[in-house]
Amino acid sequence: MLGAMAALRRLHQAGRTPTERTALAGEAAADAAAADLERATKPAEPKRAKPPKAPVEDHTPTPGDLQAAAFFDCDNTILRGAAIFYLGLGLYRRRFFTHRDVARFAWQQAWFRLYGAEDPGHISDAQDTALALVSGMRTADLEQICEEIFEPVIAEKIWPGTRALVRLHQDAGQQVWLVTAAPQEVARIIARRLGMTGALGTVAETVDGVYTGRLVGGLLHGPAKAAAVGALARREGLDLSRCAAFSDSANDIPMLTLVGHPYVVNPDAALLRHARANGWRVRDFRTGRKAARVGLPAAVVLGVLAGAAAGAVAARRRQHA
Repeated sequence: MLGAMAALRRLHQAGRTPTERTALAGEAAADAAAADLERATKPAEPKRAKPPKAPVEDHTPTPGDLQAAAFFDCDNTILRGAAIFYLGLGLYRRRFFTHRDVARFAWQQAWFRLYGAEDPGHISDAQDTALALVSGMRTADLEQICEEIFEPVIAEKIWPGTRALVRLHQDAGQQVWLVTAAPQEVARIIARRLGMTGALGTVAETVDGVYTGRLVGGLLHGPAKAAAVGALARREGLDLSRCAAFSDSANDIPMLTLVGHPYVVNPDAALLRHARANGWRVRDFRTGRKAARVGLPAAVVLGVLAGAAAGAVAARRRQHA
């Protein structure tokens, strides 16, 4: 049934307005999340060590409240850095990308880590590159590659403070969802490794198990995340006024506004201003923020340029050889 609904939406998405495409992306993400739940067994949680001490909370999840859930953004909220760029670098190591591509990804990742905010142009560039790459690829092949790439990334790049917040809601017996612009294939891996209920991610169109190189609706970003959360809440019988959401980016204000308990985590400047103006709770797990923003940009830029130059020199040497 879900597959038939998705196919029907894809047939009619051409010529839609931006608002309609946003709603379509949200519904597609909710469909994919529901399909994952149907297929899934109990998530394989890593060996449960003693969880890190959670920060002092003004809102404590109510144990056993089946109408409450928690929604977590991924990039810079749960994961240090951006998932799509880790995917790009992982694919480069498997010879899917050129030296020029990886230098561009490295610069974009450095920009994101230094300024703590997403650049729409970088996101669009990564999306276009990824879609061109996977066109014609089988879904099973990409899923296997994503598993290999994100196993070490997840182990090394999770913010312990946010992980504690995830566990706080898990221990209360609530549904806990990842909501991200990253591909659904990546999102479900991260969610599964963290023992989450499931994931809402960007859905790439497929036909007979092969990627077409197009998205269903568009990128799950900004208002599309709110649309996906709303669609999922209707499916799961959730009361959004009893739900919590966590994000670092002002782009996610629509999703944060949708719930009764919005939190900002490692916020960018625009989201921090909005949070203070609206009395939202702020959690910041970063350290040395001023040093990172003032003292490191030149060093990072030089490092990226040096790495790109070294790659280019190595490539030329191989060609001459």
